[in-house]
Amino acid sequence: MMNLMHWRLVVAVMDAGNITHAAARVGMTQSGASQAIAQLEESLGAPLFARERRRTVPTALGLRVADEARAMLDALQRIQALSLAAAGTARQTLRLASFPMVFATVLPPVLRRFRQLHPAIDVVSLEASDDEVETLLADGTVDVGVVLNAAPGRQVCPLGEDEWMAVLPLAHPLARAGGSVALADLAAQPFILATGGCSVNAQSLAADAGLALADVRASVRDWTSAYALVREGLGVTLVPALTLPDNRRGLRVTSLAEPLHRAFGLAASAAAIDSAPVRALFAMLREDEAHSL
Repeated sequence: MMNLMHWRLVVAVMDAGNITHAAARVGMTQSGASQAIAQLEESLGAPLFARERRRTVPTALGLRVADEARAMLDALQRIQALSLAAAGTARQTLRLASFPMVFATVLPPVLRRFRQLHPAIDVVSLEASDDEVETLLADGTVDVGVVLNAAPGRQVCPLGEDEWMAVLPLAHPLARAGGSVALADLAAQPFILATGGCSVNAQSLAADAGLALADVRASVRDWTSAYALVREGLGVTLVPALTLPDNRRGLRVTSLAEPLHRAFGLAASAAAIDSAPVRALFAMLREDEAHSL
């Protein structure tokens, strides 16, 4: 059955030229977006898009359908604005992008407090990788996004930080040695590369230190999969502390000899930095930071 999400997704794929990026814009997973497009094409009885390498291009029908979908969604926004004006309520929207781990651990209390303080601002959350967040900010698709290790001078509201932790099987020689583990020693082991959908991961950290992961046995996006593989003794891994499981049976978690940290914060797009929703969110975060000092 067709619904508004299908039409929003069609427009997003047209604009992004890529199902993965389109899925992030409408708050869906890549697989969910692919299934939704397939369902819509089946309902219509004709393809809307053709897949060409890394791009998704519209068919002739897809171009016409996307135009009609865009007009329909614009009309819906006007109808909603009219109804809100008639009720004397001015609603606004804040579009926020983040990678999954921060959505799961850091943002829930922040967004709950924001909704309590500003019930007339609707928050639309989009899940994306750290690189995709930067792209969404740069093209103004989102108003704010969670960024990692912001460059000095960049205007960012801090959200927190965590430490990179080594995770090894209990019987591993480095685990039995006790204490911290050198990054060079860890990188030399059979390795489970866990990314969490981010470009900042064990591989990039090793490269920054002039090292290479010598023997990558598996590369996984999901942290839970990485822990399962480590428990099986297939390798070691390096993960952010916020992702560590409550059940650490079969695992030895230890810090690096020279600790590495991730700092994450909220940055605004150039187009939205002076908007009322962004100012309200940043004011709340600065007030919370001041109270925590």
